Amino acid sequence: MTAQETTDLRALPSDELQQELDESLRALFNLRFQAATRQLADVSQVRRARRRVARVRTLLREREILAAIAGNGEAPESDADEGERE
Repeated sequence: MTAQETTDLRALPSDELQQELDESLRALFNLRFQAATRQLADVSQVRRARRRVARVRTLLREREILAAIAGNGEAPESDADEGERE
């Protein structure tokens, strides 16, 4: 994925980005299925699809964090931090 594609993803509204994530996950599932049944000629497509899913999830998480910061002035706590405090 090029920097231009990442910039294009950043320009999408959150609902469209969520839709892109759903489509990417569906495509990844299909690619894995094809790879398992030996119908996939270019197995590097699986890696590219995984990275696209990760990239979209990262953008969604960035927006979630920015919204939380804008909402209450603090960064949201991660799940790992909660375990340490118990």
